[in-house]
Amino acid sequence: MTSNAPLPFDIKLMNRVATALFALLVLMLLGAGLAYVQQLPQFAIRGVTVVGDVSHYNAISLRANVMPRLKGTFFTLDLQATRQVFEAMPWVRQAVVRRDFPNRLKVQLEEHQPVAYWGAEGDSRLVNSFGEVFDVNLGELEQDDLPRLNGPEGQSAKVLATYHTLQPLLTPMDMALTQLELTPRGGWRAQLEAGTTLELGSGSTAELVARTERFLKTVTQATAHYNRSVEQLASVDLRHTDGYAIRLNGVSTVEADNVKKLMQVNR
Repeated sequence: MTSNAPLPFDIKLMNRVATALFALLVLMLLGAGLAYVQQLPQFAIRGVTVVGDVSHYNAISLRANVMPRLKGTFFTLDLQATRQVFEAMPWVRQAVVRRDFPNRLKVQLEEHQPVAYWGAEGDSRLVNSFGEVFDVNLGELEQDDLPRLNGPEGQSAKVLATYHTLQPLLTPMDMALTQLELTPRGGWRAQLEAGTTLELGSGSTAELVARTERFLKTVTQATAHYNRSVEQLASVDLRHTDGYAIRLNGVSTVEADNVKKLMQVNR
């Protein structure tokens, strides 16, 4: 009768070391093989398929701007870095990049949709529909009749939202906001298409709306009292508690108290 004696400890240890070394060798060979495959010319990025908003770019411009900046093959390309390459291009707001086996990329682009200029007169920055500020070559802008917005850094979305709130109030009076500014002290100043300057004061959006509506209810009567039209308003100051002051082209001074009386009569 034969008995299986347990292997000595040193033999077990040698067997385990040999198994571990073999497994390590297999992993190294697999890693080397994978690294070799990843670098094969067949997997070098050879093209990009772009969908979405591409009105400011074509295949030639994309190839010239993007392809030289792509690093790596289909397997090794850093998608995050590649997305940043696309988003660094003018007009591109957002890019989603995916691999397309074996050697291409698929990119979904979203372009900025300009709705206003941003900054002081002469500034070339724009505001998109999300209230974000971006830089482009203004020569590529398809429309040049955009309003101009201005305000402290980081306040572009607030200024755009206020513009969208005030403009519909002025539309029935055939008035158009061409400029709207939030001053560093929190006051609002606007300019109409006719050249009229509006001092709207500070406060919440509801307060701005209330002052504007109060002005619009009586402005026709106020200007007619001086034989002028609304288009002949040089400036309007809405910062008074229960009235507003106007300055008319061709009229030296119009005090707030005078306008208050007109408002009371026409209420």
